[in-house]
Amino acid sequence: MKTRLFSVLMAVAVMALLAGCGSYKSQAHYDAKSKVISANYDGSYVIRVQVKARNAAIAFTDAQRKAVREVIFDGVESGSNGVSALLPLCFDKNAPVKHEDYFNAFFADHGDWEKYCSLKDKRTATTTYERNGEQMVQMVTVSVKRNELKARLQADGIIPAENIYELK
Repeated sequence: MKTRLFSVLMAVAVMALLAGCGSYKSQAHYDAKSKVISANYDGSYVIRVQVKARNAAIAFTDAQRKAVREVIFDGVESGSNGVSALLPLCFDKNAPVKHEDYFNAFFADHGDWEKYCSLKDKRTATTTYERNGEQMVQMVTVSVKRNELKARLQADGIIPAENIYELK
């Protein structure tokens, strides 16, 4: 009788341990870094960006805004296809604070940032998403016109026009 009770308790304990070891299907808590997918001949780059939003329309807008912001301030990691990483256009880490009014107007809804990005390289199956409660985590492919963005920031005096910060 004791051996039977002991074996039942052991089986329950093992099942409880194994039930807690299941993998999470939703990776919604994971923040993936943006990556450069390809470089086009017109000076634009295709970047894969992860965003969290309530629906697809907001996610596409946020992905484009995030891609432009990362090209300006953070740089973008290299993808797995051999395209080199993008260095940030603005190496001054205090630039968002120094030029706060400029960047608030630039990144506002329907602001000038929309001129420098598009979803033209987005394919039908390239947008992946997972639901996490109220939010949707999406990976979106965005095309950013880096050369035109650099020229705009130089013309507005945000980054130096003589390229003294450019690494070779």
